[in-house]
Amino acid sequence: MAVYTVTVATGKSEYSGTNNYIFVTLVGEERESERTLRYDSPPPPSHLGSLLLVRLEKQRYWLEDNWFCRYVTVEPPGGDKVLTFPCYRWLIGDVKVEIREGTAKTLSDDSVPQLLAHRKMELQERQAAYRWVTWSPGMPRCIDAETEADLPQDVRFDNEKRSDFEHSLHYALLELSLKKLAISFGKSWSDLDDFKRIFWKLRSPIAEYCMEHWKEDGFFGYQCMNGSNPRMIQRCKKLPENFPVVPDMVQSSMTPRTNLDKELKAGNIYLLDYAIMDGVPTNTIRGKPQYIAAPLCLLYQHPDDGLIPIAIQLEQTRGLDTPIFLPKDPPLAWLLAKMWVRHSEFQVFQLLSHLLRTHLVIEVFCVATLRQLPAVHPIYKLLAPHLRYTLEINCRGRTQLLSPNGIFKRVVSTGGEGLVVLAQREYKVLTYRSLQPPIDFPDRGVSQLPNYFYREHSLLLWEAILRYYSMVGLYYQSDHDVQEDLELQAWIRDISQEGFTELPNFGLPSKLGTREELSTLLSVAIFSSTAQHAATNNGQFDWCAWVPNTPCTMRQPAPTDKDAVTMELIMATLPDVSQSCVQMAITWHLGRAQPDAIPLGQYAEEHFTEGRAQELIDRFTAELKEIEKHIASQNEGLELQYLFLLPSRIENSITI
Repeated sequence: MAVYTVTVATGKSEYSGTNNYIFVTLVGEERESERTLRYDSPPPPSHLGSLLLVRLEKQRYWLEDNWFCRYVTVEPPGGDKVLTFPCYRWLIGDVKVEIREGTAKTLSDDSVPQLLAHRKMELQERQAAYRWVTWSPGMPRCIDAETEADLPQDVRFDNEKRSDFEHSLHYALLELSLKKLAISFGKSWSDLDDFKRIFWKLRSPIAEYCMEHWKEDGFFGYQCMNGSNPRMIQRCKKLPENFPVVPDMVQSSMTPRTNLDKELKAGNIYLLDYAIMDGVPTNTIRGKPQYIAAPLCLLYQHPDDGLIPIAIQLEQTRGLDTPIFLPKDPPLAWLLAKMWVRHSEFQVFQLLSHLLRTHLVIEVFCVATLRQLPAVHPIYKLLAPHLRYTLEINCRGRTQLLSPNGIFKRVVSTGGEGLVVLAQREYKVLTYRSLQPPIDFPDRGVSQLPNYFYREHSLLLWEAILRYYSMVGLYYQSDHDVQEDLELQAWIRDISQEGFTELPNFGLPSKLGTREELSTLLSVAIFSSTAQHAATNNGQFDWCAWVPNTPCTMRQPAPTDKDAVTMELIMATLPDVSQSCVQMAITWHLGRAQPDAIPLGQYAEEHFTEGRAQELIDRFTAELKEIEKHIASQNEGLELQYLFLLPSRIENSITI
């Protein structure tokens, strides 16, 4: 007779345990053990042969009580190596689940018919539970769930996360509604200092710095590189035909003995072009039309003053009513022109850089991974920690933020139809190249731009992530192994043909041919779900809390006469008291550090059990610690620090 020592680990979060009956059966190559109630001591079984599966069964006892199982360990007879069977699943109702030992295996690594059948059954069940649907035509496809309540429990927030998410939103809205009440019994906005009246508890060092310096041209330029939309800026080699800036216009912004033409050739002129905003439908809020612009902004890398704006045109079509605003214009006119650029920045970073390029792109990887890769597959194990909570936060975004009665409709100038049109336009021109930092920065001509901390830190993280994915070589000895992995090829087809539909110029093939292609694709997924999301999401309160710096909407049309700009016009244009309070509440709620955050490179769930994989994880963690030290050292003594890409502040997945 043989003795097997079995340990069952329950989840650590609240309500993970159960008072229902839990039965365990060990499935060996030769025979099965007796079905055993947890905590009972069964009679010793005969030797089972090589252990293939652990079968877990939950049966209701009086009341239904869901159970989250983390893993099961089995110590075979004779003191053999303890085997770990990862689970990380909810068992709901009277249910039976079979889990495999944790060594990662591709399809070709399995030959036992029972294990091959297990892989097939797992994917059939997942494909029934996780289905593709089109949320809006001309957008990446997403999970088929009208609300988060329709999602399987395995991808839902746990109780603590759900409670914190809902409490923090209510807290922020309540505090700001109290501010709104206090303000409405005082005076309404009459000058820019009035915005200080909503700077109560919700504040941050960068938000306060922003409040003091937001009018400065140097700070405007800094935000183009290191703000919430750091990938918009591009080198300008030749002025756009619809932006007829002549050297004399901007000479006063240049250093002596140079001019615009010389600086264009020297590579010191940069451009922000918001053509994508042109003609986007605008919102109507409480019966009042809101307004947008489609600015062009020229910037100069000044040898002493850094990157500064030198010319702004607020529409794409040149005409008598579209003047070019300059720093030498009346101060209020130049200030309002910059506000209009920053207003466009709010729309683009929230809906394109943040929503589309991180949330919706990663949802495609989420759905395809759940549908096509069994839990024992090495690529599933690599991706699983980076997909945590993403499906639920995206469902909540669609229902609470972006829906016809959502928060964007209440306060944002592109709320309603406009945000969909804007995202559809960006999706049409989305490319796989642009999701890879080592290609994107040269493509935009910004590789030499000084003090571009986002670029420097992004490249450090990209290289670390890419080196981590040398782990691919542990499971694919050759490119041929990649080509022959039927599950992997089904996964890439699901991504390219089902997820990223109607994108002929995206540039992602529907087949994977080499290990390098696979490593790059995995790096794109992980970089987008970690570092890129942190760069666009985590600072949104910092940059948007001082509402005039990044207004969510504009209540008057863009100015057509520089001399007609007054403080009254500016205050009538900026968001009103109510809109400002909601902007501050939502950006705080979405941008704050999450209390249950798992930082990049930390793994709460141990999907890999083999030593070689653990060594690479440890090496990745050590490299991230070195990056952390470098970034912290670089920021020492800086008045305005760029810490959004500290690995300890980057979440391992998109959870907010």
